[in-house]
Amino acid sequence: MLNIVIFGKPGAGKGTQAEFLKSKYNLTHISTGDLFRHHIVNKTSLGLKVTSILENGDLVPDKLTIEILENEVKKHKKTNGFIFDGFPRTINQAKKLDEFLKFLSMKISFTIALEAEDEILLLRLLKRGETSGRSDDTDKEKILNRFKEYTDKTFPLKEFYSKQNKFFSINGVGDIKVISKRLISIIENK
Repeated sequence: MLNIVIFGKPGAGKGTQAEFLKSKYNLTHISTGDLFRHHIVNKTSLGLKVTSILENGDLVPDKLTIEILENEVKKHKKTNGFIFDGFPRTINQAKKLDEFLKFLSMKISFTIALEAEDEILLLRLLKRGETSGRSDDTDKEKILNRFKEYTDKTFPLKEFYSKQNKFFSINGVGDIKVISKRLISIIENK
């Protein structure tokens, strides 16, 4: 079973590349951002909590995120594997994910970080915000806060997964198909 964590700062192309990997390897794509947006749009009690948190540019607390993720994984018993997009974001989340997957006799195969300069990502997000309807993509200060959150909380995952020989970093700038080929190279040659 192929289980991949794809991460990077907001705007790095995680969703785009996760959809590519989903199609190529017939995986189940679990995006915590998409799950949160589903709850927000449907105005569930969870969605209202998440809205308040995200409006401040903060990350959703681990307990809430893990609960949603575990419920989603359990829905897909017959899958070739998972792409975790936007999760884990902290060492605690990574440990919880490892524990949960071990309970299901699974493990993370790879973690792949899409790397790009902040200036490039800021422009991508502001442009995406013009059409996405996502308020967190239209406010420069909120975007910069999301970058800081990533650096402070998610960056340590590089060391966590490197110690397990599961961390790979690729250049996330350039043609989408070229970036996809970089991902394939890691997956098929490791």
